Amino acid sequence: MKNQILVIEDVLEMSELICLYMKNAGFDTKSCETAEDAIKLMSDGFKPDLVLLDLNLPGMSGLEFLRYFRQYHKTTIPVIIVSARDADEDIITALGYGADEFVTKPFSPKVLAARVKSKLDRLSVTEASVEETITFGPYTLYCNSCLLKKDNVKIPLSTKEYEVLEYLVKNDGRPLNPESIYNHVWKNSYGDLTAVAVYIQRLRKKIEEDPANPKYINTMFGMGYRFDR
Repeated sequence: MKNQILVIEDVLEMSELICLYMKNAGFDTKSCETAEDAIKLMSDGFKPDLVLLDLNLPGMSGLEFLRYFRQYHKTTIPVIIVSARDADEDIITALGYGADEFVTKPFSPKVLAARVKSKLDRLSVTEASVEETITFGPYTLYCNSCLLKKDNVKIPLSTKEYEVLEYLVKNDGRPLNPESIYNHVWKNSYGDLTAVAVYIQRLRKKIEEDPANPKYINTMFGMGYRFDR
C-alpha cells in the first residue's frame, strides 16, 4: 500500500506542483486549501502517513493546525513545514509544536520528495522495531500503526472505529459504559452518546462472524460493553 501524503497549501499552483512530485515519487496525495478542510478530511477517516503544511493559511493558521494535530492525532506522524516564512521565531515555534522539519520556499520539489521518502523510510524501520500488537482470534491490532489485520489482511477502519476498538481491547474483560468510551474517544464530556452504539454496531459488522451474537464485543446490560478475547 502506498504512503498517504496530506498537503495543506492554499496556493493552488504550489499544491498541484507538490502533489505531482509526490505522485512521481510513488506516494498517494490528498490536498486541502485550509486547515479546517484537512481536519474534516481526517475526521471522515483519512489517515495521512505524513503531512506537508504551509503556515500562511486562511482561517486557522498552520501553527494552530499543528498544535491541534499533535494533540488529537497519532504523534509519530511526521509533519514537514513548507513555508515562505523563515524567521527564527517561526522555525522555533513550529519545531516546538511538533514539526519534524522546516523547508523554506522557494524549494526544489525533487529534494522535498526525497526528504519525504527518507523520513517515511526511517519511520517504517523505527515503528517495525517497537510496534505494540494485541491479538484476538485471527485478528491483530497494531497499536503504533493504528491498524487492524485479519490473517495479515488489513481490515478498513475509520479513525473513530479504530479508537473505539483499541479502547475496548486494551480494557479486555472490563465493562465500559458509553460515557467512558465517548469521553476517551471523542475527548468530550458532553455529546451524543448514541454515537457509541453506532460505532459498536459498525465494529461488530467488521469483526464478528455473527454480529447479532457477538463473540468479542458483548453488551453488558446496565453496564455498557465488554471486550472478550
